[in-house]
Amino acid sequence: MELRQLHYFVKVAQKEHVTQAAEELHVAQSAVSRQIHQLEEELGVKLFLQKGRNLQLTPVGQLFCKRAEVILKELERAVQEVQEFMDPELGEVRIGFPHSLGVHLIPKMVAEFRKRHPNVKFRFKQGMYPSLIRDVVSGEVDLAFISPYPKECDQVTGEIVLTEELLAILPPNHALAGEESISLKQLKDETFVMFSPGYSLRPIVWDACIEAGFTPRISFEGEETETIRGLVAAGMGVSLLPDMALKHTSELEPARVRVVDPAVTRTIGLIRRVDEKLPLVAQTFHAFLLRYFEQHDLYELARSKRSASSSNASST
Repeated sequence: MELRQLHYFVKVAQKEHVTQAAEELHVAQSAVSRQIHQLEEELGVKLFLQKGRNLQLTPVGQLFCKRAEVILKELERAVQEVQEFMDPELGEVRIGFPHSLGVHLIPKMVAEFRKRHPNVKFRFKQGMYPSLIRDVVSGEVDLAFISPYPKECDQVTGEIVLTEELLAILPPNHALAGEESISLKQLKDETFVMFSPGYSLRPIVWDACIEAGFTPRISFEGEETETIRGLVAAGMGVSLLPDMALKHTSELEPARVRVVDPAVTRTIGLIRRVDEKLPLVAQTFHAFLLRYFEQHDLYELARSKRSASSSNASST
């Protein structure tokens, strides 16, 4: 069975006339009749019945026609997707990211990109650290922002694009709320509002507290930065959040204080599958992202910190 046979068959079914179908297909009537006959022989059934000057689908022909139309539509869609894949000004970028980047960074970058490439579509998928890795490896997304940058995963590759400071957030009436900076051990007697297990920020905050000499006591757990902020602002405890998650304000705001002992940071990486070429539209967006961070002095900061870290590691 050939796709040409399906194409001819569907056209004849639509026109109910071989001559009209042949004219629209720009082929000889005999070629259409021959292909229909060969298809009927292969299937072992009659697909059409003669009704005056026209042809009418048999019951089994109607059943087969529905399936053939679906096949041809899917083929047409596949061809369109391939063409979009090869055109950097069309197509769709599939990108994953953690929730903490969805409030400010992702919308800002996508809006900036679409000023230059207005026809590009986006498909977004939020997730936690393990699911973002899994989505990249499985091909569910082309690119993913992830934090922290994965050091041990041979199935993905990428760049650290940002090293971001985490700030202590406190109830507005807290005794330390007016300080410019504090050491983390000054919060050892406080209760903490933490992200739920599975969120990448939780171990970062937990490990920083351990480094400061205490185990944090958890009063509440949340799954969104807005929840953490709101609970702290309401006096339910203290926490640490990335600077980026504190860019916009709401009616109920916690106090923000820098932590200097130890300094608490997180890396944000941009990852993709190893040894697999991105679609051209995704390549264009990837290059745009790297330029975006460079122009905002973020990528260079991340790269310099990574280089310094590598140098220190090699000297020990």
